[in-house]
Amino acid sequence: MRPLCVRTFWWLLALVCLVVLPVRAAFGATWSLVALSGGLALLLAWHLFSLAQLLDWQDGPLDAPLPRGRGIWEIAFAGLHRRVRLRLGQQRSLSETLDRFMRAFQALPDGVIAFDRNQHIEWINARAEVHFALSALTDRGQALTNLIRQPDFVAYLESGRFDEPLIYRDGRVEGLVLMLQVIPYGDDHRLMVSRDITQIERLETMRRDFIANVSHELKTPLTVVAGFSEMLVDGYEEYSDAEVRHYLSLICEQNGRMQRLIQDLLTLSALESGGGLAGEERIEIEPMLRSLLDEARALSGGKHELTLAVETPSALAGCASELRSAFGNLVGNAVRYTPPGGRIDLVWRVRQGAGEFAVADTGIGIAAQHVPRLTERFYRVDRSRSRETGGTGLGLAIVKHVLTRHQATLEIESEPGKGSRFTARFPASRLLA
Repeated sequence: MRPLCVRTFWWLLALVCLVVLPVRAAFGATWSLVALSGGLALLLAWHLFSLAQLLDWQDGPLDAPLPRGRGIWEIAFAGLHRRVRLRLGQQRSLSETLDRFMRAFQALPDGVIAFDRNQHIEWINARAEVHFALSALTDRGQALTNLIRQPDFVAYLESGRFDEPLIYRDGRVEGLVLMLQVIPYGDDHRLMVSRDITQIERLETMRRDFIANVSHELKTPLTVVAGFSEMLVDGYEEYSDAEVRHYLSLICEQNGRMQRLIQDLLTLSALESGGGLAGEERIEIEPMLRSLLDEARALSGGKHELTLAVETPSALAGCASELRSAFGNLVGNAVRYTPPGGRIDLVWRVRQGAGEFAVADTGIGIAAQHVPRLTERFYRVDRSRSRETGGTGLGLAIVKHVLTRHQATLEIESEPGKGSRFTARFPASRLLA
């Protein structure tokens, strides 16, 4: 304010010196007063004009430029311009910070919904839109409990107790399991964070099923072994030689079943450890498949028609023991699940640069809903039949892991009553000249 006061003083002094005093000397005091009044009127008019410019700018658009002034108004407008420039800079900085903040929320792997004390949605990120099948454009301002009416969710929000997260199932997206945590902030505002734990839940379910299945698979043969062993120990003399041999053969059979189960578990554990291949080598396909064909014929006992066709003599780079185990499981399953009189075809061929080993049978087939889960540990379409055939429920899980370690894939085609076709497809990089 001090420069403005000084500038005004000098304007008034100049008016007196340049106008009033000469007029007084020439025409007298009356005319000097008239000149002074006129000068002051002009000065007032100039100030009113500049003030009007300032008021027009104040009432105009926010981005309108400041008017240009003269004299003390030039100083005033320059000060205002500086303050406006600083404020615009601050607003731009805040806007950029807010924009970065919002982009960070959008980039989060978790869903985020901000809502008020009346549960009206204020903001929602893209991940939350997916988690709850909502839209940031159309659902903003809507009550959260009107859009998501799952009873546990509504009760959780209305309880106001958010110390523990909520496991949210059976929501608007089928099959999705979320962990929700509400975080109060500010004045009656809340932030809800949603995390997709579907895969974690699935793995936990598989872990529980695995423990239960292993326990069950070992319990049955152990019960048989223990029962017959106690019978023979307590009253060996009461049984004939034929009965003793029969009971001992059952003990040996169940013992073999447990050994196969433990061996498969050890194999699967080694494959799942994530280490590299035990040792890559050149594997001639035809000798391996002919050996597997002989084993399959022995397992079949002449009950099936088995054929082998090697359309393109080839060699693979990989671990021979692992691939033999995987191929053997595919062939063994085909024999076990094909009724007597059925046909089993083993085929190796190279198509479009990729190697394919296919096992096709005319067996009982598999319903479509079971196919995606066939490679899970201990998953069985028919548990009773699997035990009758001596399967451990781990064969296809081993196949899947072996093929994955060799960058190969397993394709399954099946139709109940018509048979199945299992195809192991290897990339061109695994084929050797």
